[in-house]
Amino acid sequence: MSTASALTIRPRFQVRGHWFWLAPLILFSALIAGTAIGETSIPVETVLKVLANRLLGASYPVDRIDAGIIWSYRLSRAVVAACCGAGLALSGVVLQALLRNPLADPYLMGISAGASTGAVLVAVAGFGSGVVTLSAGAMVGAIAAFGMVVILAYAASDSRGSGTQASSAIILAGIAGSSLFNALTAFIIAKSASAEQARGIMFWLMGNLSGVRWDNALLAVPTALVGLLICLWYRRTLDAFTFGTDSAASMGIPVRRVRGILIATVALMTAVMVSMVGAIGFVGLVIPHAMRFLTGSRHTRLVPASALAGAVFLIGADVVSRVLVAGQVLPIGVVTALVGAPVFALILIRGARSR
Repeated sequence: MSTASALTIRPRFQVRGHWFWLAPLILFSALIAGTAIGETSIPVETVLKVLANRLLGASYPVDRIDAGIIWSYRLSRAVVAACCGAGLALSGVVLQALLRNPLADPYLMGISAGASTGAVLVAVAGFGSGVVTLSAGAMVGAIAAFGMVVILAYAASDSRGSGTQASSAIILAGIAGSSLFNALTAFIIAKSASAEQARGIMFWLMGNLSGVRWDNALLAVPTALVGLLICLWYRRTLDAFTFGTDSAASMGIPVRRVRGILIATVALMTAVMVSMVGAIGFVGLVIPHAMRFLTGSRHTRLVPASALAGAVFLIGADVVSRVLVAGQVLPIGVVTALVGAPVFALILIRGARSR
């Protein structure tokens, strides 16, 4: 599959624009379902009553335990899952357009590997002397990895080179950075971690929403919203980038500045989300491709559709991770991989047949 055909494939099913007016209702329904379904099911009516009591000042009689589970645990978890899903899907859309690579995903730039190293330094090596939290360490590691990849990509590419050369430099720098930080993570775990610490770190590395609360949501929500707004602002620019940087430059687009803004936006969204929930694979890779079959390649539709689909998908994956095995919560990355890998294979097959 060529890069251009993967990005501009003609959709077999076309979703009309007015369907996007249903997006808030779809997202709200997913949040309610993600709150109601769990190890112990809670009636939707009870969930709505708790929301009314908390947000509208109503006084419906609700069991205190149910109210605590709904508000303090499940709803905050569903909100963070929605933000992470939307942020990762948006990051995939942007990178696949900028780099003209259908396999580009948010972890291409070494951010996930750097976050893993930062988290391991805090949890295993005692970095920060108990003052730095796991999420803060992951954030520092993600930023450090991204900075290294940017410097390496800049050094490897000729400032006068073509857009293709710059994109290749970013991809290769990301691979190098990921390999380095993954090796550092493995070294620290092998040298310093106990069996219990290693198990906890591996669980976090595969994606874990168990520890998120409203303070995480207060960071995740504005990050996802700002990322969505920036992507929508540059939606037509992303259309131009799918035909190459030379074509974008011929349209008067300041290629270097816009590419820098969009890559920085992707890095920020990915770093924030990974620092809270760990590495969750396949969302940024599969969701953009799936939405192209429904909406086409125009980013006016693809950007909001991917954000919505990513949010709903990760909420659903979190629910499955809680109920698939009785009495045990699976890492959410396991669920996304089990679903994402077959779906991506199906997309590749259908894409090949449609040409």
